[in-house]
Amino acid sequence: MALRMLQERSRPDPATFIGKGKAAALAAACAEADVDVVIFDNELSPAQLRQLEEKLDRKVIDRTQLILDIFARRARTREGKWQVELAQLEYMLPRLVGSSVALSRLGGGIGTRGPGETKLETDRRRIRIRIQTIQREIDHVRRRRTQLRERRQKRSIPTVALVGYTNAGKTTLFNQLTQAHAVASDALFVTLDPLLRQVRLPDGGELLVSDTVGFIDRLPHALVAAFRATLEEVAEADLVLHVIDAGTIDRDRHIAAVRAVLEEMGATDAPVLDVYNKVDTISKDERRRILDHDPTAALISARSGYGVPQLLRMVTSRLALDMRRITMTFDSRKDADRRQIGRLYRTARVVSHVAAGGRVVIEADVPRRDVDRFVQVETREIADAP
Repeated sequence: MALRMLQERSRPDPATFIGKGKAAALAAACAEADVDVVIFDNELSPAQLRQLEEKLDRKVIDRTQLILDIFARRARTREGKWQVELAQLEYMLPRLVGSSVALSRLGGGIGTRGPGETKLETDRRRIRIRIQTIQREIDHVRRRRTQLRERRQKRSIPTVALVGYTNAGKTTLFNQLTQAHAVASDALFVTLDPLLRQVRLPDGGELLVSDTVGFIDRLPHALVAAFRATLEEVAEADLVLHVIDAGTIDRDRHIAAVRAVLEEMGATDAPVLDVYNKVDTISKDERRRILDHDPTAALISARSGYGVPQLLRMVTSRLALDMRRITMTFDSRKDADRRQIGRLYRTARVVSHVAAGGRVVIEADVPRRDVDRFVQVETREIADAP
């Protein structure tokens, strides 16, 4: 970075965002430092972007455009690339401009409006068509995710979603919990495509953990909308682990930014467990202050594994996965009972299985969250018996 310029204003200038005098000062500073690109840490309107490029005589990029470019570099899967492209096209559409030459060209031929359609209008129409195509593909992904989610719910496997400010250590914790080898790096938005892995708990239970894109302060609305299919995993999760970098000086601001994005996503109904990561970088007094402020929080170091076993116990308790032993009787000649036996084997730890004369008696340790469902089925079977 060649230079940095700050400005305090009561309100942005409608034409240039920073005002005529500041724009002239910035142009002179850019010329002196031989700057090629100017980046604004704010979102600029199409008119402000055009005015600034004219006055500075340099390429101007705003906050949203920079974030979109980083996202485009990180996208690996087809879904991720679709989502980034959709956000880029929606950002680009109102910012299309044409030179006097381009605007004087007339479109013609099959598929255009014929004489009278300018090149700018043709470009906008092509972008709108491409946006509609991508939206259909993303809607297909959303439906597919919904089907998979419903299938998981039928198997009664709880889902835990990891959220947090970018570079808070979500992927490192994800690898620690799932024994996976996802790429974790000290960089922005390394995890762009969603990851979902199974975790086997010490008591034999299981859950699914999903890692999501890192949030940032003032996350552009276009990105939230474009990644809604991915972020639905957070809204539909049984438990959200909010991973917080305990050692950063901007901790409170990061926490507020993540909560704002969760609210915008409509994920405020899901229970949230605050997980303070990187506690090996803070003092014991600071750890004590965190627990005094939030006694239900978990303190961990995802890199070393400190506190992770305690975190799993907290997750087990919050999801009501702790076991309760029950005894159930089934009729193996009934299809519904056979399905129930299969479900019991998937979600519980079977202690004994005794079958005689078509009658099956199973003693099993069932997660507390599923006890009522199994007991209700057995009660209904008894009530329906002749």
